[in-house]
Amino acid sequence: MIVKEGPASHSPFKLESLLIRLQSIDENISGLGARFIHLIDSKKELDQLQDDVLESILEYGPNWPLGVNEGSKIFILPRFGTTSPWSSKASDIAKVCGLTSIEKIERGVAFTFALNDKDLMPNSEAVELLYDRMTEVAITDLGQAKEIFSSLKPKPFSEIDILSDGKKALESANIELGLALNDDEIEYLLDQFTKLYRNPTDAELMMFAQANSEHCRHKVFNADWTIDGVEKERSLFQMIKNTYESSSRNVLSAYKDNAAVISGNEADWFLPNHNDQKYARIHDQIHTMMKVETHNHPTAISPYPGAATGSGGEIRDEAATGRGAMPKAGLTGFSVSHLFIPDDVQSWEETIGKPDHIASALDIMLDGPIGGAAYNNEFGRPNILGYFRTFEERNREQENSSWGFHKPIMIVGGMGNISDSSVNKNDIAAGSLIIVLGGPAMLIGLGGGSASSLNAGSSDSDLDFASVQRDNAELERRAQEVITRCFSMGVQSNQENTNPIILIHDVGAGGLSNAIPEVADHSKMSADINLREIDNAEPGMTPLEIWCNEAQERYVLSIHPDDLELFDQICKRERCPYAVVGDVATHGNLKLKDKVFDNYPIDMPMDVLFGKPPKTKLEIATREKAIIDDAMNGIDIEEACLKILRFPTVADKTFLIHIGDRTVGGLVAQDQFVGPWQVPVSDVAVTLKDHFGSQGEAMAMGERSPIAVYNAAASGRIAVGEAITNILSAPINHISDVKFSANWMSSIMTDRLKQDLYETVEAISVDFCSKIGITIPVGKDSLSMQTSWTSEENKFINTAPLSLVISAFSPVDDVNKVITPQLKNINESILLLIDLGEGQNRMGGSCFSQIYNRNLGETPDIEDPELLKRFFNLIGTMKSKNLIQAYHDRSDGGLFACVSEMAFAGNMGVELSLHARNQEEILQLLFTEELGCVIQIYKKDLEVVLEILNDASLSDCSYAIGNVSKDKRITIQDTNRFSKSFDLMMLRQAWSKMSYEMQKLRDNPETAEEGFKKQLDEEDPGLNPVISFDTPKIDYKRLTKSSPKVAILRDQGVNSQIEMAVAFNKAGFNAYDIHMTDLLNGRVNLEEYRGLVVCGGFSYGDVLGAGGGWAKSVLFNENARNQFHSFFHREETFSLGICNGCQMMSQLKELIPGAEHWPRFVRNLSEQFEARLNTVEVLESNSIFLKGMEGSRIPIATSHGEGRVQYLHTDDKDALIKSNTVAIRYVDNHGKPAIHYPDNPNGSESGFAGFCSKDGRSTIMMPHPERVMRAEQFSWCPDDWKDHGPWAKFFMNARDWID
Repeated sequence: MIVKEGPASHSPFKLESLLIRLQSIDENISGLGARFIHLIDSKKELDQLQDDVLESILEYGPNWPLGVNEGSKIFILPRFGTTSPWSSKASDIAKVCGLTSIEKIERGVAFTFALNDKDLMPNSEAVELLYDRMTEVAITDLGQAKEIFSSLKPKPFSEIDILSDGKKALESANIELGLALNDDEIEYLLDQFTKLYRNPTDAELMMFAQANSEHCRHKVFNADWTIDGVEKERSLFQMIKNTYESSSRNVLSAYKDNAAVISGNEADWFLPNHNDQKYARIHDQIHTMMKVETHNHPTAISPYPGAATGSGGEIRDEAATGRGAMPKAGLTGFSVSHLFIPDDVQSWEETIGKPDHIASALDIMLDGPIGGAAYNNEFGRPNILGYFRTFEERNREQENSSWGFHKPIMIVGGMGNISDSSVNKNDIAAGSLIIVLGGPAMLIGLGGGSASSLNAGSSDSDLDFASVQRDNAELERRAQEVITRCFSMGVQSNQENTNPIILIHDVGAGGLSNAIPEVADHSKMSADINLREIDNAEPGMTPLEIWCNEAQERYVLSIHPDDLELFDQICKRERCPYAVVGDVATHGNLKLKDKVFDNYPIDMPMDVLFGKPPKTKLEIATREKAIIDDAMNGIDIEEACLKILRFPTVADKTFLIHIGDRTVGGLVAQDQFVGPWQVPVSDVAVTLKDHFGSQGEAMAMGERSPIAVYNAAASGRIAVGEAITNILSAPINHISDVKFSANWMSSIMTDRLKQDLYETVEAISVDFCSKIGITIPVGKDSLSMQTSWTSEENKFINTAPLSLVISAFSPVDDVNKVITPQLKNINESILLLIDLGEGQNRMGGSCFSQIYNRNLGETPDIEDPELLKRFFNLIGTMKSKNLIQAYHDRSDGGLFACVSEMAFAGNMGVELSLHARNQEEILQLLFTEELGCVIQIYKKDLEVVLEILNDASLSDCSYAIGNVSKDKRITIQDTNRFSKSFDLMMLRQAWSKMSYEMQKLRDNPETAEEGFKKQLDEEDPGLNPVISFDTPKIDYKRLTKSSPKVAILRDQGVNSQIEMAVAFNKAGFNAYDIHMTDLLNGRVNLEEYRGLVVCGGFSYGDVLGAGGGWAKSVLFNENARNQFHSFFHREETFSLGICNGCQMMSQLKELIPGAEHWPRFVRNLSEQFEARLNTVEVLESNSIFLKGMEGSRIPIATSHGEGRVQYLHTDDKDALIKSNTVAIRYVDNHGKPAIHYPDNPNGSESGFAGFCSKDGRSTIMMPHPERVMRAEQFSWCPDDWKDHGPWAKFFMNARDWID
């Protein structure tokens, strides 16, 4: 084992913060240091040249101080027996750089403690702060670290002796293996294996448990129900299917695949041709996929990997739909108990405690969203929608019991696109190959399907430990590239079955033990599988562990043997691992051969595995819930207004949004941010269908779980209604165009909870959606939402209320017609409230009731589905006549929150005039959460609007409530002389305080404070572009077969190549997809190309510094180095590096003429990935791309985690300025150089964001012009920007330079 010390692992502020936390636990600690250490497993000793290469590879990161270097040391390493994602990618880089003797590089952190008493080691509680026991280990002797490379001998399977011990043996195995089998299933297995007259193996039992878990089989939703002695005709699932039976319009696939597919229109893919890699438009019928999943249990146990792998799993669901598809845009939601932010605990936050082995709500919200965002970012899927709810209150009916989300909801979903030729999986024939695509088996996530079916706290903590998973988004990106290549072959050909994938399945819950049998069962076939052909990073695993682990980033697919050579070529080009593990058979069994022990750990009849154990039967007695009204006496209106804005469910969610890349792919038309001040109040997400037209897709969410404590059916109907009121910001033709995913979270431990579930399913499906033509073609249930624990001999229980999360999806004809909540500066305008509560103003379960911990009677509801449909049609009519200038739904926080958010977005005041006779009525009007919306209309249009309202029979519940004001205040008046005025910035401070406090804990507190101050700057004019040139029009005739060729270069982990290729194609270039493997293997030579464009993404997952591994694969590979050197020195060529490509090219500066002073790019000052719409100023420079754009200030997409400039020499900055090689810099909204966050998103000195070579032929930039080439791609731009925006000139300049 070779040990190499690395750079500092912690920034100064994070090291100081950690030291303070450690000292609060162990006063003996006086100082702390932290640095990375690298452990290298090499087959032979490295010579001096190889060691120099290794040293260079391991040189990365900011030049932070190391802290204390002398003292007691504790080493934190990845859990022994596992391979970290960092290791797999770093090891790949070493091999590409010629260090072929290196088997594995692993990384840990060496902590050094200065101690007052040097004879005492830090106590165990302090040490636990240093690592995540779910994925890491702590050691004091570095010699122990060699165990990380140890390779254990394979282990055999075990038998469960039912022939001797009968049912007792199965019951013991059920507990010991954590199978979560019920009594009926145990009896079924006993009967089946007794008939086979043999003992089951542990692998067979685990496989059966996974395949038949509640997580996979949805036994409750398929159960027979008897309620109050009456047998119900339909199961829950049948009631949901009733929505499809009532209206299947435009649903192409429902209930039978990984995702639902809804019909789309004709549009254009932009993909490279398989033969010559030339990008081109491909006309096709492009449909939309929709899927929403949950990952609650893993997120409760270990928030970052739990949320990350939840995102990855849902992405795989979309990709594995039909015969392969392309994920496009994502959504994420969290429901947790109270946060209890240190030094910011709120008056409403009370708790009965929590068990030790699950994370706190605060830790979940500090780490979980980062995990989910990081996965989406690295994979390359924009996350553009979400929700966040906190809820916890005492259960008045049961001692030591509370409602809440100790077991959180972590919901993740999205939409993607699929070709008409790939919608349906084909049948597989005997002899078809079964392939596992993606990463190796690892001992992680074992029994996750079963674990997710258990209530938190009811399983052994060691089993919870085993069910935690690890994420490797960069590897999933590689697998996606393979899938995209395969399905694109089908799109490009007129012949059937050109796509080599016959069918594909994701590997999720239960691992291969679920995925492979389901692939075979699709065509009612069986399979012969070779256990030892499965790619396995841990040879010492048992057959059960190899077969059932939930190692991520894997797919199972089937191809014809004749297509194996083609498939192999595709995978090798993408460096994506795969293994042929077996083939399809007809003998009727799932046979798993172990050639090491020459036996069969599994030889199970398929009809036993997928047989029908006794159907679940549920019998309950119902009861009415008592309605309690504690009244609103003594509540001060001003206090309530400020508290409601501080309440996390209502408050600013910026801390959850800016961490996620929302522009990758170049197909996002509307994300969460709205208007020139970029306020996150959009409740609809909108994507473009393709890179050329204006049609697209919209998605929105709805949920209101606290209501379910009092009226579960009402909470379901409100969730449905809110999803509709949210998605109505987008232009949707018919309510039947909207399709729902319904995600059901609940516990079913009592009759009352079962009653809530049944009544809500019935209420929203048969009695609501079916009646107005809304289909629910996809969904998910998670029915173990209860946490129990014991403290001081008392048992405590926290139970989630029934939580229905509705995600709505719909096609959109024109993305330019989205209406946002941003109030317009119109003197003669009116704010109109459309109240679907019809004046009832019910307060039960509202955020208002939660901040005062009071029961406030009946809950909001919408019992008439026709009322919602009339509302939908009404808004559509108004939008078609251009009558609505701003639109926002009324939901959490009520009217006051709704209007405040509209005012924040428009940066203007509002004068509210309410019809209330007393204080209670004012409180009801301000804070009821009945469904509805507020719209801004021209005063001159009022008569027309009233007529439309009357035609929709909604005039009686529509009210003029006020108007906008240039005075930046929100004033509330009523008919009884009540008047209260709030300064807009004071309200904004209250609204954004929670986000600031969370950001301050999680990120650099200095940048968090700067961001908070920016939000409260009354003088901020907002984004205001200054353009010094006329935007050129795209001339598509400029593109011909003889147009110059540009190489769109990518490596493993790059995810931004398509939008880059589109930009150059539109500018008149023939763009070609070039992978680094093409250059390294001699398939392609750069001498053929005039342009070289190095794209954005996460090459090698940025494990050795952003772009560092990619650059070193060029510098230390003789063939690649010579090609790049030759290209850069040819005077007729140009090169461009954007984001990750910028980082990569900056480290190739020794090969680029006139680039010797370029900096490298390191971790953002905020220490967080930053994704924003920033403004850059184009400086006087030599860049060929920016000619004629000098002096312009243009909004641009920023999306990076390592964009801070770091110079190698002290004189580099001055040299760059003097030589006119600084190309762009970030500026604030006043046009001044940005020195503060977030106008300067990464902390670069002087805001510098891009550079060029002295001759201008090479340009590098951190922000993304290719993602905002079209006006539709901006979350906000001036109204007069149409079609293509100012950044089109950037790309057309390159074409002009060649001409």
